Amino acid sequence: MPTTREEILEERRRLRAEYGQMFDSVAALLFRCDPIGIAFENENTDEYEPETGTILPRLRECKSDDDVRRFVHEEFVRWFEAGNAGPEESYSEIASEIWTLWQSFRNRRSDATSYT
Repeated sequence: MPTTREEILEERRRLRAEYGQMFDSVAALLFRCDPIGIAFENENTDEYEPETGTILPRLRECKSDDDVRRFVHEEFVRWFEAGNAGPEESYSEIASEIWTLWQSFRNRRSDATSYT
């Protein structure tokens, strides 16, 4: 796990390169839904990028939006502790939207590799 600012920024660049618009879409979704209450107007739109970076790699294991909800909640508990993260059920809307984004991402990726 990256520890210095440079390592963190490099990891974020790597994830953006791997996931492209998916990274920005998930970070924007988390900012919009603001499950922890840390998004302040439009001043800190990158606030949920660290969590996005730990959520995206786990999506490969997901078979449904229920799996996404569980993983997203687990990551928020890890980042913010259980009391701040709240109940898993409160992540249903976020999970549904991430699942839709993930399916679209996988389909685009599959289409791109089928032409090579």
